Amino acid sequence: MNELELSSLYQLTMMRFRLMLREPEMIFWVFFFPILLAVGLGIAFRNRPADVLPVGATTAQLTQALAADKGLTAETMDEADGTHALATGRILLLAIQRADAVAYKYDDTNPDARTARLLADRAIQTAAGRRDAVKAASELEHEAGARYIDFVVPGLLGMNLMGSAMWGLVFAIVEGRQKKLLKRLVASPMPRWQYLASFLVSRLGILVIEVGVFLGFARVAFGVPFRGSVWQLCLLCLLTSMAFSALGLLVSSRARTMEAASGLMNLVMLPMWILSGVFFSATRFPAMIQPVVRALPLTAAIDAMRGNMLQGMNIGQMMAQVGILVAWFVVPFAVSLRIFRWR
Repeated sequence: MNELELSSLYQLTMMRFRLMLREPEMIFWVFFFPILLAVGLGIAFRNRPADVLPVGATTAQLTQALAADKGLTAETMDEADGTHALATGRILLLAIQRADAVAYKYDDTNPDARTARLLADRAIQTAAGRRDAVKAASELEHEAGARYIDFVVPGLLGMNLMGSAMWGLVFAIVEGRQKKLLKRLVASPMPRWQYLASFLVSRLGILVIEVGVFLGFARVAFGVPFRGSVWQLCLLCLLTSMAFSALGLLVSSRARTMEAASGLMNLVMLPMWILSGVFFSATRFPAMIQPVVRALPLTAAIDAMRGNMLQGMNIGQMMAQVGILVAWFVVPFAVSLRIFRWR
């Protein structure tokens, strides 16, 4: 690579940085949005004492037995009022005294109602004189790594790397095509591959700040653990960003308008937002579509980062995810070089 080629690549890369700094919206979405989302989810799903569940009973004796359990709050009501209270969500369970038994009326599709059923039966059986055959004690432990915020931070990081890589790259290329800037560049002495490479190189500089700010905040504000190698986590972030940058190049290779680019972007990213386990485990989806889910680059990135941060896994234990990310970088970038439209 001669001095002229190095100079053109440098100028193109610096142009990418300057264009980004001139767009306040991009600064917000890249740096501040994931932090605000982490704050909201961290507060919503923070560790807190167990909820006291509201229940009802048709007799004062049952109400007294239920109220003796610290996990329940009980009130007396007749069956008609109790059924209405269940339907409106005011209570989770109604204990009804029948002639020869106690009946529990509740919605078994509601997890809190199922919990209330167990607590209510335990309280009533204890009040009736039942004794536990085995003495039990609780030893509670709240360790970093098992909380929801620990689970969701790698998902937010992967989602943000995907969004910043693709949105920033696709819009810049399509805007240049619309304004005939690409046509002027292709007429210059600049090698064509350097124009595309400048996007990837500029991502490296932005990546350091983007990842460092977000993970630093997660560590300081919520104590999110980093049990694996930090340099391997950085490598995973680099592979993730490169994979989505290449995918962004492919999406923008032919799009002529912002509307077309937006449609293609949503078509590519929406399935990953839903399927890749950003906010909940991807294993919730049926087994028949798991091969597709696991092949998505965002799924591979999030699984690898969770393995590194929460389980202390090394690269050797995540070769499947690394291989998927490398494939999503090599194939789209190679195709982009062949089909890229300069006009």
